[in-house]
Amino acid sequence: MNEISRSDAYSAAGVDITAGYQAVELMKSSIARTMTQGVVSGIGGFGGVFEPDLTGMAHPVLVSGTDGVGTKLKIAMLMDRHDTVGIDCVAMCVNDVICCGAKPIFFLDYIACGKNYPEKIAALVAGVAEGCVQAGAALVGGETAEMPGFYPEDEYDLAGFAVGVVDKDRIIDHQTMRPGDVMLALPSSGVHSNGFSLVRKVFDIENADLAAPRAELSGKSLGETLLTPTKIYVKPVLALLSEVPVSGISHITGGGFYENIPRSIPDGLCVQIDRSKVKVPEIFHLIQKAGNITERDMFNTYNMGVGMTVVVHPEDQERALQILQENGENAYVLGTITEGQEKIVIC
Repeated sequence: MNEISRSDAYSAAGVDITAGYQAVELMKSSIARTMTQGVVSGIGGFGGVFEPDLTGMAHPVLVSGTDGVGTKLKIAMLMDRHDTVGIDCVAMCVNDVICCGAKPIFFLDYIACGKNYPEKIAALVAGVAEGCVQAGAALVGGETAEMPGFYPEDEYDLAGFAVGVVDKDRIIDHQTMRPGDVMLALPSSGVHSNGFSLVRKVFDIENADLAAPRAELSGKSLGETLLTPTKIYVKPVLALLSEVPVSGISHITGGGFYENIPRSIPDGLCVQIDRSKVKVPEIFHLIQKAGNITERDMFNTYNMGVGMTVVVHPEDQERALQILQENGENAYVLGTITEGQEKIVIC
């Protein structure tokens, strides 16, 4: 720990520099788990240095994504459990990057807090590191900002930034989509990291018993269910892309089906989704019932059990499902691409 860099005046203002050093020491083992062959610099420099392996790429293109965890963090704070939301942070970024067909190669995080509790910061970074391991990306840097008077002492925010790379000729081209193509659903792990402002309102979350087992959730607690990390789809989707032509990928985040799926559908086409095929987890039924929310609003806010969609040609459907199954995804047929102007119809 650096004892030379110490300011009594700054400490009196609420910023403990030495706590920052302690947090860095505690997180080093987590960061080490994410180191890939391309990492050039270690922790502690002013910038993360990464040398990408561009072997076999004629025209490499960088793809970037940034996002945060949102008000799901309130659940983590209320539960005093901070080792899962880092996975959400990574997932929200790398799942976007993979929609272009890009392989995430490195990640950076940003944590802002009212008071730097080293063990809490280390737990947050451990979650980020786990997400990076799942995505195959290196955690090459980050920032922890202690901001007394701006955030309450026990509160924090968490955001991240991912960079991926793809050969220009292999970027997902929606214009290859055609009527008759099949949309596959990759199941979500739950609410993921969207719509938590509504979740908190529906359950009056600050006053709810988050730890009590609930029959509607097969005996799991509300807190445990809501903190289930966002699934990271990078490895199964990369496996699929290596063998099957894909004409569209959508990451189902805030805005649900109606906002996200049309982003991968070109003008003049529409996906017809059979509502009866959507495998909806228990938590969404509970949210809808507790909040008296219309089904249209549920599909326009939440992923409803579908974390990502992939469009393939009909002749590739069975092979695509097989590859996804071999890589841990119980994917299923969600809908069919037709001609139309609405881009999405759920019926």
